[in-house]
Amino acid sequence: MEVRFWGVRGSIAVSGNKYTATGGNTPCVEILHEGARLILDGGTGLRGLGDSIGFVPIEANLLFTHVHWDHIQGVPFFTPAFNPNVKLTFIGTRRDSGSLRDALATQMRPPTFPITLDMLRAKLAFREIERDSPFQVGPFTVTPKDLNHPDGVLAYRIESGGRSVVFATDVEHGDKLDERLVELSDGADLLIHDAQYTVPEYRGEKGPSRRGWGHSAWNDAVEVGRRAGVGRLALYHHDPLRDDLGVAEIEAQARAILPHAFAAREGLSVGV
Repeated sequence: MEVRFWGVRGSIAVSGNKYTATGGNTPCVEILHEGARLILDGGTGLRGLGDSIGFVPIEANLLFTHVHWDHIQGVPFFTPAFNPNVKLTFIGTRRDSGSLRDALATQMRPPTFPITLDMLRAKLAFREIERDSPFQVGPFTVTPKDLNHPDGVLAYRIESGGRSVVFATDVEHGDKLDERLVELSDGADLLIHDAQYTVPEYRGEKGPSRRGWGHSAWNDAVEVGRRAGVGRLALYHHDPLRDDLGVAEIEAQARAILPHAFAAREGLSVGV
């Protein structure tokens, strides 16, 4: 499997010279294997992915962890979605707040957006999955796990060709490591884990407390990676206030504990 990072930033997209090395787009990761394409989340990074594909016929599956705006804002700007010769399958779970389709339709509605969901010309399909029930997407076996985040979030273990990737963005451990994620990540070749805060930030020692906001300190990501015995750890969902220097500092601290840890950066491609 080949894993490509198109958006690594959390909460809101950022721009400027301080963010160029890390990237400013919100979550979007592409996994390629055996000619199949699996797209994880549709943040603003999805626009760049769509531009790289162009206006050509493709089939792709888009797998959503949840529907907070930084994970779906790129959908209206995904070039292939306007091609009638493209087939896109949107995959997610239903929450009390509604379905994946409901969320995408709501963000693409006047007066806040001029192009509605039904104006997309691609052949769209929506697939609702059960939480904690494995399913198949082309050559990929996907195991979802429902974790802690406001309105809920799914982490995914994606396996194909004897290799495995765990995508665990937007997860909050709190004061105790979530054993569900440790189990899901067991022996994974690559763990992509939320690392938005430092411990002082999370506790409110620097600015407001971030408890209950739905994210992890980078130390949590390292501990999950260590406990699960993963091959590599990608620190992900960087805080919008975190510039390139800050990301590099966290990366260095993480590597001092777990040498195979690295900061996910826009444009990075990793073979798994």
